[in-house]
Amino acid sequence: MSISILRTADAWWAQTQAGAVRIDTHATTTAELLADRAAIETARTGGEAVPVESLDLASPVTAPCRVVAQMTNFRSHVIDSGMDPDTIPLTFFRKASGSISGPYDEIVRPAHVRFLDYEVEVGLVIGHPLTVGSEVHAANLEDYVAALVVTNDVSARDLQLPKTQFFEAKSYPTFTPVGPVLLLLEPGELNRFADLRLHLSVNGGTRQDKLISGDMIFPPIEALQALSRFQRLDPGDLVLTGTPMGTALSAPSKIVQLIGNFLPAHVKWKAFFDKQAKNPKYLQHGDLVTARIATDDGALDLGTQRTTVRSA
Repeated sequence: MSISILRTADAWWAQTQAGAVRIDTHATTTAELLADRAAIETARTGGEAVPVESLDLASPVTAPCRVVAQMTNFRSHVIDSGMDPDTIPLTFFRKASGSISGPYDEIVRPAHVRFLDYEVEVGLVIGHPLTVGSEVHAANLEDYVAALVVTNDVSARDLQLPKTQFFEAKSYPTFTPVGPVLLLLEPGELNRFADLRLHLSVNGGTRQDKLISGDMIFPPIEALQALSRFQRLDPGDLVLTGTPMGTALSAPSKIVQLIGNFLPAHVKWKAFFDKQAKNPKYLQHGDLVTARIATDDGALDLGTQRTTVRSA
């Protein structure tokens, strides 16, 4: 049975039916905690429990670490972006780990960003060194994927699109809320990955709600196989696996795209963002973003993240 791990500024906790039990460990990083499985097992089997609600939770993935993300990895999102999911390649981008924030921290929108978007995603937490040239297959996949977390790939679309600059647009501080739970997987539980449902709402209104099954294009095994050709990953590193449809950004109609191809770039983007300015789905000051990932039967539960947007 999976183990739900929580983190505060000064401690790690195992979530039990009685509450949160402090883990007796010297670990200060996620990588160090993953290596201290004995302490985790001791905490999960007993100890003085405190109410989870009494804890001021931080991200269970500590920085610095590598943060690698898959692009357009859900069929519904690819279609919503105006592309063909049957021709989409497996691609990645990097985010700065300085963008990682806690599950209840504020999302801070920089003053120069107008179009702030959300993307709920399952994060894979690496548990074993993935060196370049490693062979990843079904029999050893669980060695590399130690845990799962809720993540939100917050994006400044007005920086991302005209500049095709993913790194800047997605790397500002607080642009990767993580947690609340670091869900440590037991053998066989990764087989339920496709049964996870991704749900995100803004101010109580559902924006994203999709099962991974039937929608994700490249599952974790294919992502790690591709990364192993060029990107080393170490314990505690984080891999984001894409988001389904429902983001604020969606593609313009085919005819508008066709007309845009004949316009100078600055004219095209001005027209595009003039239209986006009428879209009420972009995040505004005071918006409450709630992200949850779990199987419908509750067998795997990564918890619920609640973050409020604040304009800098």
